[in-house]
Amino acid sequence: MTQTTISRPETSALQTAVQGAADRLVELGAAGVQFRVARGEQSFVVTSGIAELGTDRPVPADGRFRISCITKPFVAVVVLQLVAEGKIDLDSTVESYLPGLLPEYGEKITIRNLMQHTSGLYNYMDSFQKPGDRFLRDRYKHYEPTDLIAIAAAKPLEFEPGTKFMYCNTNYFIIGLLINKVTGRSYRDEITERVLRPLDLTETVLPGDDPNIPEPHARGYMEIGGEPVDVTLMNPSEAGCAGEIISTTKDLDTFFSGLFGGKLLAEEQFAEMITALPPEMIENLPMGIGYGLGIMKLQNDKNLDLWGHGAGIPGYATLAATTRDLHARVQLSFTIGDKDFGHDAEQAVIRGVNTALCF
Repeated sequence: MTQTTISRPETSALQTAVQGAADRLVELGAAGVQFRVARGEQSFVVTSGIAELGTDRPVPADGRFRISCITKPFVAVVVLQLVAEGKIDLDSTVESYLPGLLPEYGEKITIRNLMQHTSGLYNYMDSFQKPGDRFLRDRYKHYEPTDLIAIAAAKPLEFEPGTKFMYCNTNYFIIGLLINKVTGRSYRDEITERVLRPLDLTETVLPGDDPNIPEPHARGYMEIGGEPVDVTLMNPSEAGCAGEIISTTKDLDTFFSGLFGGKLLAEEQFAEMITALPPEMIENLPMGIGYGLGIMKLQNDKNLDLWGHGAGIPGYATLAATTRDLHARVQLSFTIGDKDFGHDAEQAVIRGVNTALCF
């Protein structure tokens, strides 16, 4: 009787190195890690850790997670498509589209300022972004965009618009209202029609007030009162147009591949998107050495022309990046566990991404 031998692909040195980087993140405080890499002809997913504390359930390689601020490139694509259609002018003011929304500053701040975080507006998140008790009290609360914008509108400008970069979620809440004003539809509808359906991003959702994450997914935690508390469920309206989307590493790879492959924007608008602010204007943006319109230029060990975005929301952290030529791409998502995820772990994220892209 002849025995059939099934040939299995060998694990490459790159995959072994990325697995080591994922394992190191778990050692330093992540509960679970998903790491998707594409380099030339190689593509693979590695996972590490567990999907739920107190169990041995593995992290799903196709798990969904809150992508938080990586929502912004999706929103930016919609705005730039509307620019191409003549419905939005990047250098017109907020006041010209949304009169009275920013009574003191609407004539000073342009749509471009909002998209590249040079508006000078106060970040509404700073008024209530306190860990622990605040989250437990408000995790299912609905927030109206106008109420959150009003928090910022009541504060002095942090700096004169256009003179400095400061990452600010208020900017994208205003952009959400702008999209509704010029199209008559919500930003959720516009992202669905203009991005999700054309790219067949079936694993990506805009949940609105729904606190759930569709299965499969790992659970995220926050240290509250010295103990890890499950924070998987939350009403994401406090992130809204600045960070509500739920997705997978596969869909994020498809999105950035479509964006940089010319499937979403005309050449002129894509050039606008990746025209980055100079590094001297950028402060406190981990890995970021430039910011365009809703997208970051990212530092790396080999000076690759690397673009993407990082993100964090209670329980979940994500980074997605691609070289401009799409030769090297990475999506890294991890859940926070029962350890303090400090500076060493943040540096391990950077090293892990550099391993995936530059090994």
